[in-house]
Amino acid sequence: MAYTLSQFCADHHALLRSGQPLEQALPRIAEKLSALLRNPEFVAETFNEDTPFGRRTLHHDTDTDVYVLAHVYDGPKKGSPHNHGASWAVYGTARGVTEMIEWRRTNPESEEQAVLAPAAHYNLGPGQTQPYGPGVLHSTAHPAKAWVIRVTGTDVDAIPRFRYKPQRDRIVEKV
Repeated sequence: MAYTLSQFCADHHALLRSGQPLEQALPRIAEKLSALLRNPEFVAETFNEDTPFGRRTLHHDTDTDVYVLAHVYDGPKKGSPHNHGASWAVYGTARGVTEMIEWRRTNPESEEQAVLAPAAHYNLGPGQTQPYGPGVLHSTAHPAKAWVIRVTGTDVDAIPRFRYKPQRDRIVEKV
């Protein structure tokens, strides 16, 4: 039997309530998300060619405050560097490609202007996932239409987090 959204939600709930440190739980949540994204029935039920662009909530675990979000990106689309503040995220691609860049800040956080340099650059294809712990700077790009699942530790739009501001911040190295 194929791995389902309800199994994934039960598994991430159990992992987060297991008492293990977040840095150990997040890679396991990413593995579980990868299994879900390899289920063609889940992908077909969640996305189709007529699914509108944007984001929608597939599941919200009120006990852990975890959100499972489905995103449809119309490419080409390039996001700016950001983090999820005190929260975390796991990204997974169902269809298409998500180009990921992890960034590092090269100047002190006490300075208003952030100076960023790329630390890693890789692609997430169908079924591939990547966890990002609290505070990890990253950006996404979609060269063409992409279907993505993002799991977050809370409603990241409701908490303080870093967002790259081109009028103030600076990237020191182009990728």
